[in-house]
Amino acid sequence: MHIVITGATGNVGTSVIESLAKEAAVTSVVGLARRLPTWRAPKVHWAQVDIAQDDLGAHLRGADALIHLAWLFQPTHDPVITWRSNVEGSIRVFRAAAEAGVRTIVYASSVGAYSPGPQDRPVNESWPTHGWPNAGYTREKAYLERVLDTFEREHPDTRVVRMRPGFIFKRESAAEQRRLFAGPLLPNGLARPGLIPVVPDLPGLRFQALHSADAGQAYRLAITRDVRGAFNLAADPVIDAAQLAKLLNARTFRVPTAPLRAALATAWHLHLIPASPHLFDAVLRLPIMDVTRARTELGWSPRHSALDAIQAFLDGLREDAGMDTPPLARDTGGRWRVQEFITGVGQRS
Repeated sequence: MHIVITGATGNVGTSVIESLAKEAAVTSVVGLARRLPTWRAPKVHWAQVDIAQDDLGAHLRGADALIHLAWLFQPTHDPVITWRSNVEGSIRVFRAAAEAGVRTIVYASSVGAYSPGPQDRPVNESWPTHGWPNAGYTREKAYLERVLDTFEREHPDTRVVRMRPGFIFKRESAAEQRRLFAGPLLPNGLARPGLIPVVPDLPGLRFQALHSADAGQAYRLAITRDVRGAFNLAADPVIDAAQLAKLLNARTFRVPTAPLRAALATAWHLHLIPASPHLFDAVLRLPIMDVTRARTELGWSPRHSALDAIQAFLDGLREDAGMDTPPLARDTGGRWRVQEFITGVGQRS
């Protein structure tokens, strides 16, 4: 099998490549990325491509399957930029794949595509996917679910798989995720247990996570097994304030949402953090997902717990871990994180 991967140099992409390297049925992989890495992996050839504007057909012709992971998280202060890359760019990818005759498309959707839902019982893949309209990330993920609904009707012979994972972590993604969501002012040393004394116990603070290596295995199975449709991906346990406090050797304290949300909004408007308060709103409304279908039909079972995944991220943050790809490199933000400040902390990509 010849596989093409967009967004191949990121948190999930590197884990997908590592998983595919162990799959005998996969003979070659083309990794598409906006910036070429120095990292090398078995079976992989790299190509520099911006999905929002470059020709995609030449890279997709002859491919047996496409894994579409490319996603621009920043700038949150200019949602038009992320819309053009994530939504319009993804539409270009799907159209190019159809024109090239690619018969399998595996798309990285998200728990963020789901409409607000219950946290006292899990929902399966039939839960509505209208996202949370105020947050750019969830709005874009939901819109692409509708795009794929139409795509599947127009291309019934194409096997389309939609992965809907919870939050994905690994040690090597720590530098990137700190840049994208916490910004340059967060000291890495705060990840050391005992340095954060308390964890706020917010109403609605319950979410699901998984290790990037387990996500990579799920994508490999989606490529090699004759499955279609959506698959929820998450590991146990569901994470709440008590679980986070245990990892950080901290205590919990109950606080109302409004004051913390106001503080985050102020920091975002002042360009002190890159993650918008609208994303915070969306996270508190995420449903808890039932992963039965992934276990039974995909044959997927995570090897790491959700706590393992978050611990790996905390270890990576404390150790300033990364990989030799532009998104995951430790020095992407520049010396003293100067480049992060130059981009306006969420104002420019």
